[in-house]
Amino acid sequence: MAPKTNVARIATDGHYAGSFDSESEQEVYDETKEHLVRQMLHEIGEDPEREGLRRTPLRVAKAMDFLTSGYQMSAEEIIKKAVFEENVKEMVIVRDIEFYSMCEHHMLPFFGHAHVGYLPNGKVVGLSKIARVVDVFARRLQVQERLTNQVADALMEHLGAHGVAVVIEASHTCMMMRGVQKQNSTTVSSAMRGTFEDDPRTRAEFMGFLHK
Repeated sequence: MAPKTNVARIATDGHYAGSFDSESEQEVYDETKEHLVRQMLHEIGEDPEREGLRRTPLRVAKAMDFLTSGYQMSAEEIIKKAVFEENVKEMVIVRDIEFYSMCEHHMLPFFGHAHVGYLPNGKVVGLSKIARVVDVFARRLQVQERLTNQVADALMEHLGAHGVAVVIEASHTCMMMRGVQKQNSTTVSSAMRGTFEDDPRTRAEFMGFLHK
């Protein structure tokens, strides 16, 4: 079993626990995952015991726990810990939030930037928490469309805003490294809630900020 303390620390702060980067010759992190990685290396024609691959199963097990740590995180808890009452009516936008996720179809990375805006309804949230909410859902097996909607729905529900807008621009290595092999393609998805969905002027204002 993976050490619970490491998973808990990742779930708390969204970053690698220190012990995730350290490794000893005899360390076993997650016996099941490491066995599966060794088996996969053998199946593709590699020798899991050669020097360069000997610790690869350990590293892959740790990396997978980090890259899927969003399952251990709660958007509600992150938002509610940093909500403040403020008489603010103007739009709040956080642009260019970098993220990395894993395509659930091929388990290959996709990555890019999320742009998030909301219209406060008597409350604001700490700006860093918006980025953390993106990570909560990005660090899971995902499709971009669902990721976009999950971020919008979480902020709308737990922040109680008049409206939320999310636009994600991403590059997918499942399209770049395999399949159609189109290295310069990008995918843009959007999710509009509340006023952003109902009022074209509000939506246009948000989109205008993204291109400044």
